[in-house]
Amino acid sequence: MVKTQLAEKALQAAKAAEAALAGKQAVVEQLQQEVKEAEAVVAENTAAVHQQQTAVNAAIQAAQQATAEHKLLSQAVQLSAQLEKAAHCVLEKVKYGLQEKCHNLSEARSRLAHLQHKLQCACAECAATKQAAHTACEAARAACGNARRRKRTLKITQSNSPQKRQAKVGR
Repeated sequence: MVKTQLAEKALQAAKAAEAALAGKQAVVEQLQQEVKEAEAVVAENTAAVHQQQTAVNAAIQAAQQATAEHKLLSQAVQLSAQLEKAAHCVLEKVKYGLQEKCHNLSEARSRLAHLQHKLQCACAECAATKQAAHTACEAARAACGNARRRKRTLKITQSNSPQKRQAKVGR
């Protein structure tokens, strides 16, 4: 009877381990989704950085061209000076935008790395929990089988006991 109770408790523990495994698998799925979203943000920020870099290069070329025109066109000095000033102003704004995009990309990559690490840890925990649940189930099945065999052995032993034989002989 005690062994049966122990086997039932082992079975309950195995069910609890299976429930823990389901929870771990849900965490893994959630982290996989978050990693996918973080990868999309990284890709988006990478594209934005490339676009911004192209704009910076264009602005640098515009600033250089404006400076060259200022030197060559002495008759249009005032107009060239204004164009140069405007191009440099745009360059500064675009550079600032590039810095901002680079910062966003760095943060997105950092988050992605963090989520990938969490995912890796969660997968390892999930695998360990799955193995523990499997082992617990096997142990519970074995305990139930042992309890049934002992119960049958005990019944057979009790029916063949000398006291019962003497009672049969005395009749």
